[in-house]
Amino acid sequence: MYDIWDGIKSALYLLVTLDRDLIEITLRSLQVTLMAVAIGSAIGLPLGAWLAIRRFRYRRVAIAVLNAFMGLPPVVVGLIVYLLLSRSGPFGVFGLLFTPTAMIIAQVIIITPLIASIAHQAIRELWAEYHDLLISLNTSKGQRIRTLIWDGRRPLITASLAGFGRGIGEVGAIMIVGGNIDHATRVLTTAISLETGKGDFALALGLGFVLIFLSLFVNFATHALGRTERGRFW
Repeated sequence: MYDIWDGIKSALYLLVTLDRDLIEITLRSLQVTLMAVAIGSAIGLPLGAWLAIRRFRYRRVAIAVLNAFMGLPPVVVGLIVYLLLSRSGPFGVFGLLFTPTAMIIAQVIIITPLIASIAHQAIRELWAEYHDLLISLNTSKGQRIRTLIWDGRRPLITASLAGFGRGIGEVGAIMIVGGNIDHATRVLTTAISLETGKGDFALALGLGFVLIFLSLFVNFATHALGRTERGRFW
């Protein structure tokens, strides 16, 4: 119990004093995760919409594979990305290993299936509602996808937020491909892991509370900017 209170006091102290290391680690965490969410959303949202309206032979198999990828073990993703980006790997020439770019790549692989699966569920319901109208208007497949994405933007924001929630809390893959290098690739989750290993539970809890506050802030800010709240309803 004392460790929890020490963690709360540590978090408040770090926030009030605008600790330089905390600001650096927090900004890097946001940089990596928001970039991964942007890329994952750019891939996952159209993919989910396409799977909702397109009919092809192995569609059910593709959806099943997509849903299965939602449960990809992050450490396995980290290992695969590590092997691809290592010096002996096919992309080792780019020197991306142990950089924020490698961390973004790993997070994109992890969160894209989640975003695409949630988007597929949301767009499928809209497609059932607007199917006849869009067909009667003789719209192209691209126009249908754009229309459904725009009309379903609120549940799709939720899909992106789910991706953000998984990305910001990721540690396994990030540790493998980023290396937890101070002033280079250290983010909140890897810093928490490091401080826990050192036995500094108060600071680890403090960083954990900062991570929770950050997640809540981004979620509320996204809801506010997306105008998803109407009166008493979300």
